[in-house]
Amino acid sequence: MWLRRRNIVKEDSVVRGMAESCPPKANMIKNKEHLQQIKDFSGLKFGSISPTDIDGFLDFGNRMFIFVETKYAKSELRGGQKLALERLCDACQTQSRTSILVVTNHDSSGEIDIGETVVQQYRLRGVWYESTDITLREAIEMFYSNFAITKKEDK
Repeated sequence: MWLRRRNIVKEDSVVRGMAESCPPKANMIKNKEHLQQIKDFSGLKFGSISPTDIDGFLDFGNRMFIFVETKYAKSELRGGQKLALERLCDACQTQSRTSILVVTNHDSSGEIDIGETVVQQYRLRGVWYESTDITLREAIEMFYSNFAITKKEDK
C-alpha cells in the first residue's frame, strides 16, 4: 500500500466533512512559552532504557489511532525509539481499531506546520510502507476515508 497524492479521494463526503469540521490551519498550541521548555529525562534512565516521545497522536473515536513522529531532513526513525513506537502501534491494533504510525520529514529551521510535513513511511498492521509526495494531512484524510469511519462512529 503506497501513499501517493493521486490516491486521495477528495470528493468523499466523509473526508469533506472532516475537512470542514477541522480547518487545516487551526492553531492548537495554547501556551507557546511552555512549548519552549526543555524536558530533561536524564533521571529516567534504566540501564539502556530511556524515555522517548511522540510528536503527535490522533484518536478517531477509538476506531483509528494515528501516531506521528516527525524527523528533520530525512533522518530515520531507528533504534530504541523505532522499536518502542512499533510496539506501541502494533499493540493498539485490534479487530475494531486501526493503528497507524506515520513518520514524516521537514527541513524547516523555524515553526513547523506538521500537517504540511511529507510522509516518509508509515506502519500499518505490523508492516512498514514507504511513501512519497504526500503531506501528513493528506495521508490522514486518506486513512480516514479508506477505513470508512463515519461521524456516528467518531462519537
